[in-house]
Amino acid sequence: MATFTLSSPDIPSGGSVPRHFEFDGFGCSGDNRSPVLRWSGAPAGTRSFAVNVYDPDAPTGSGFWHWYVIDLPASVSELPANAGALGGALLPAGARQIRNDYGAYAWGGVCPPPGDPPHRYVFTVHALSVERIDVPDDAPAALTGFMVNAHTLAKASFTATYGR
Repeated sequence: MATFTLSSPDIPSGGSVPRHFEFDGFGCSGDNRSPVLRWSGAPAGTRSFAVNVYDPDAPTGSGFWHWYVIDLPASVSELPANAGALGGALLPAGARQIRNDYGAYAWGGVCPPPGDPPHRYVFTVHALSVERIDVPDDAPAALTGFMVNAHTLAKASFTATYGR
C-alpha cells in the first residue's frame, strides 16, 4: 500500500517558509504567492482532494486559515506556483477557493505578529470520498473543514515555520 504524502519544492518540511510567501498587508510586505504543492499515494476510492494551510499559533483563539481549496479533481496531484491567486485562474477546472481568514477567496500569505515566536504553518491535503464538498461558495473555513473531515479517506501534511 502506498503512503499518502504531501510535499513542496518551495518549502521544506520542518523548515522555514521563505519570505516571498509572506502576505502583502497588515505590516507584511511579501509577494503573497502560494507555493507549489505535490501529493502522491492517495488511497483507492479517492474522488477529489482538498488542500488547506492553517496557522494554529495565530493569536485568535481559533488559529488562522490561510488557504482552503476544495473540489480538486482526483486526477490532480499538484498545484502550481501561485495557484492561490485571486480568481483561481491557475486552479484546475471545478476547484473552488474558500474565503480565508483575511476575507479573500485566495492564498493569504504568512504574516505572524512581529516579535511572536515563529508560527507553525500546517499544509494539508485530504483525499476525499466525494467529488464535490456540499458547501456554498461563501462558506467559512470552519464549516468547510467540518464537511471535508466528514469525507476524508486519508490526509497528508507537513509543517513549516515563519517568524518576523
